[in-house]
Amino acid sequence: MKVIFEDEFILILDKPSGITVNRSETTLNEKTVQDFVEEKFKIPDEYKDSDFYKRSGIVHRIDKETSGILLVGKTKEAFEDLQKQFKERTVEKAYIALVHGKVVPQEGEIISPVGRLPWNRKRFGVLAGGREALTTYKVLEVKYLQKDRGEEALSLLEVKPKTGRTHQIRVHLKSFGHPVFSDVLYGGRKTSRDDRRFLGRLFLHAAKIEFMHPISGKKVSYQSEISQDLKDFLGQLR
Repeated sequence: MKVIFEDEFILILDKPSGITVNRSETTLNEKTVQDFVEEKFKIPDEYKDSDFYKRSGIVHRIDKETSGILLVGKTKEAFEDLQKQFKERTVEKAYIALVHGKVVPQEGEIISPVGRLPWNRKRFGVLAGGREALTTYKVLEVKYLQKDRGEEALSLLEVKPKTGRTHQIRVHLKSFGHPVFSDVLYGGRKTSRDDRRFLGRLFLHAAKIEFMHPISGKKVSYQSEISQDLKDFLGQLR
């Protein structure tokens, strides 16, 4: 786990793909981001009934296979202020995603309600009864992957979720007809199995975050470069 920035009040982490953020019953035999944070600083027991204690100061989540920036509050005051900023949607987040197909138009937004699928509680989808969700995107580049039967177009996007629904980016891009490359949950069984021949993880990276520092009140911004495995894969594309 790489530390991008740290002061008395906040910790900015660069999470590798393959690490779960929060502990749960399914993470008993693996080290999570929460374990890493607890090794760095100990939250006093006086806060044990608070969300700050239970989440070890971790303000938000990203998926296990998603790499990139995570924000941690090191004090209760900082944690609660940052949570409030997320709730009020004043935090700006940007992701880099590689998706199937040539995305048209070059810039746009996806507005569709997202909810948990009644027939599969582990997955989410665009549902009439879901919660409002807004994602904007911009095409950075169109690449081509050489396959046995010719080439496939892939679009490299900068994606900004304006709401914070679980799996929002992945669900929205799938509903838009451009699933994220190597997405086992939403890319379709045959497509994702084929993708995994070329890249063994989801091509989604939390690249940038911008917010007001909880103590100074100044706007701060932090960035994370895409990881080497993603760079290597992009290098194979035309």
